[in-house]
Amino acid sequence: PGEIFKFMEIPGVGPRTAKLLYEELKIKDIEQLKKLALAHKVAGLPGLKEKTEENILRGIELIEKQRKRMDLGQGWPVAQEIINGLKILPEVKKISPAGSLRRMRETIRDIDILVTSNRPAKVMEAFVKLPLIKEVLAHGPTKSSAVTKEGVQVDIRVVEPSSYGAALVYFTGSKEHNVQIRKMANQKGLKINEYGVFSAADGSASGGKNKYLAGKTEEEVYQALKLPFIPPELREDRGEIDAALKGKLPKLVELKDIKGDFHIHTQASDGAHSLEELVEAAREKDYEYIVICDHSASLPIAGGLSAKEVLKEIEAIRKLNKKLKRFRVLAGVELEILTDGKIDYNDNLLKEFDVVIAAIHSGFKQPKEVLTNRIIQVMESKYVNIIAHPTGRLFGVRNPYPLDFDKIFKTAKETNTFMEINAYPQRLDLNDENIRLAKDKGVGLVISTDTHQISQLDNMIFGVATA
Repeated sequence: PGEIFKFMEIPGVGPRTAKLLYEELKIKDIEQLKKLALAHKVAGLPGLKEKTEENILRGIELIEKQRKRMDLGQGWPVAQEIINGLKILPEVKKISPAGSLRRMRETIRDIDILVTSNRPAKVMEAFVKLPLIKEVLAHGPTKSSAVTKEGVQVDIRVVEPSSYGAALVYFTGSKEHNVQIRKMANQKGLKINEYGVFSAADGSASGGKNKYLAGKTEEEVYQALKLPFIPPELREDRGEIDAALKGKLPKLVELKDIKGDFHIHTQASDGAHSLEELVEAAREKDYEYIVICDHSASLPIAGGLSAKEVLKEIEAIRKLNKKLKRFRVLAGVELEILTDGKIDYNDNLLKEFDVVIAAIHSGFKQPKEVLTNRIIQVMESKYVNIIAHPTGRLFGVRNPYPLDFDKIFKTAKETNTFMEINAYPQRLDLNDENIRLAKDKGVGLVISTDTHQISQLDNMIFGVATA
């Protein structure tokens, strides 16, 4: 049941404990569990002691604390609904998200939206009347704030067309990036703010009458500083300005570059759809292939497949491929990396797959060295191609477990094992820093969605943004 998976979101609650809580307490959500734990009705269940009860409450507290921030999967749809509701207005000339959402950070606190219009009051009036708005915090002629029915705060601002690009740079951030470009402006005798780029009449950035130079577009702003356009995803003050000055900004992967998805589950394990339904959905995205990776036998709680069942699935995939034109389904598996570093299918079975993914779903509290060696041991199998969601993190639920990435990436390169960039918004694993380290080490990367429901195919945008 889905309730069991909800309880497993609590740090420290494994499949066995989650099943016990569901069956013994007859509860369906974490809030009910919290009330019973506070009433000391969890300790005393078979195998559960006071310490377990304390750990459950501590885990629930962690979830509640981290959920004050949203992951991209929560924030992005809200922003798009607001933008789509406003851009149809004739008064709206340009509209864009800003802030950490536009930089596609892993988590965000609120949503910033920037608009240019010759009738800002009309835009403000339309914004506060949008169906998803629950409470208006402020309603001004050019700035408004509101809270949505989901509890998300949205701040919207209307600026002059001549300032739209400068405002986008300013309000997109990051703060550290903006500090650096302001320093550059000062060194050139310029002043840069949310209204534009200005040249001081006396040749300095202070004093005298400032002359407007640029600001309509972000490209204009960067050109005024003798810089090429820097994509929002790079604006974190991690060397992007030096790279821009040297003409060495990386070419970012885009959604249009994606030709398929390497990690999809069917209803044979814990997915919700059939092979045929998934193929149809993937073809609608103009994909050329998908990889079916249902769970292996050692993860029964996720419907892990026995050797007999997985052979039957491979046969079904081969049969389906004979009917398909200009599209291919690859037979894969998501192998469970056991606590001793072994995997649960033998080589005779593994050689039947087109793609083999391996992942850790248990033993998260093992020491760093043990967890690292589990992954290294699996990568040394000649049949394992990809390590899925390598750090095991889930925003608001579980922190990443400790790994020695220098050792892991060294083995990955030697064995030609790829690392997954899991696009599920609660994971985004590898994260951006580890992606950069993997790239520097020459390790191959794949972006995949870990889809369990067809709607999750749309999460690819988050994996691409992280990459």
